[in-house]
Amino acid sequence: MTRPAPTGRPADHPAPRATGADPLTLVVGVHLVLVADGTVLLGRRRNTSYAEGLWHLPAGHMEPGEPITRSVAREAEEELGITIAEDDLELVHTLHHLDADDGRSRLQLFFRPARHTGQVRNAEPHKCEELRWWPLDHLPPDTVPYTAHALGEIGRGKPLSVVGWPD
Repeated sequence: MTRPAPTGRPADHPAPRATGADPLTLVVGVHLVLVADGTVLLGRRRNTSYAEGLWHLPAGHMEPGEPITRSVAREAEEELGITIAEDDLELVHTLHHLDADDGRSRLQLFFRPARHTGQVRNAEPHKCEELRWWPLDHLPPDTVPYTAHALGEIGRGKPLSVVGWPD
């Protein structure tokens, strides 16, 4: 008699496994949405492996062992030279993005600070060609596509969207 495995399947009939099925790994991106008088701060990317020459929000990725709010505050310090208290961050949009370039699932989180201290400046000129305030209703055509999408959704008050997934 074949003894059932702990899964309830016979030991000689393991559960089918999808080819290439690995545990889900999400890349988590954090984005800072600084808005003033109907404009949003974007930076033109330079010397980067992604979206070279395109406009994008100040952004980065979570680092191991770092809470999400610390990630956002750290990116604000590194890229803009400003200080944001973690308690002053509001999550305004979540975007689940399937990246067409590499096929990876990415969770993009967009935060708006209630306030910050310090003067906004380009603190990483080696990665950012320039910073500029753009009208929310007239973003440059060469904005990172998912960034433009998310800003539009934020403007409509939508807290969640998905991009890049097959229908």
